[in-house]
Amino acid sequence: MTTAAAVLAQAAGEVSTGEAVAFWILGPVALAGALGLVFARHAVHAALLLVLTMFSIAVLYLVQSAPFLGFVQIIVYTGAVMMLFLFVLMLVGRDSKDSVIEVLRGQRAAALVFGVALAALLVGGLARGLTSVTPAGLAQGGLGWNGNVPGLGRLIFTDYLLAFELTAALLMVAALGAMVLSGSQSSQHTKIGQRATVLKRLRGEHARISPLPGPGVYATANSVAVPAILPDGSIAPESLSEIIESVAVDVPDTTTPDAHALTGRPAPDRTAASGEAADTGEHR
Repeated sequence: MTTAAAVLAQAAGEVSTGEAVAFWILGPVALAGALGLVFARHAVHAALLLVLTMFSIAVLYLVQSAPFLGFVQIIVYTGAVMMLFLFVLMLVGRDSKDSVIEVLRGQRAAALVFGVALAALLVGGLARGLTSVTPAGLAQGGLGWNGNVPGLGRLIFTDYLLAFELTAALLMVAALGAMVLSGSQSSQHTKIGQRATVLKRLRGEHARISPLPGPGVYATANSVAVPAILPDGSIAPESLSEIIESVAVDVPDTTTPDAHALTGRPAPDRTAASGEAADTGEHR
């Protein structure tokens, strides 16, 4: 506690009044945005609260004489990543319902253990920073590198090159995973075209090669509840829908394929027509 008090006292002499005011204003705003992100039930609201937190952190970077980190926070994270996330939410859709069913057995216990381990790591890092690290401003840290940005670039590609490469690999794996998941979801809902349907029927993957008969020329109605009538006057069983309950239709049972008897129209005189055709042939 004595070391922590000494560090805080030393830092208090280097922090100006404006920096302190900005910290006490932006700190609670960033914390409120982070808590709102965790407890928000709407995905778009959670994304907007995360944007608020990122803006607050970016302003804190600018106040601490780190313009590069501040503008990277705004341009890259807020301007690119979060806007892309919002566009995906708007295009794909969103669901405000939380699932209470565990997809993986024991995932809540694993999440609890991981959270405790992460909290212990944060507490350990904070304790080490308060006890064994001498505070220094960004201006002093960048003196040997001709500025903060060149010094940050050299540190990333020298001392922290492995961490940088691992971060790049993680982002690449995340992008590939998103592509695979979106491709698998779209392939499940692919519509089968007419050519593919015909080929499946010819290969015997369907119960019958030809399509199911609809209300034919001998039917007196075109309703899906009315079965199709065969030329002999009987009902085509294949035309009955399995989903819609068929309506009982009284169809006269005929023994001859007389379409005019089924439709109720008078049949033409075939004898007269044949006689006229014969007379025409004799005149020729």
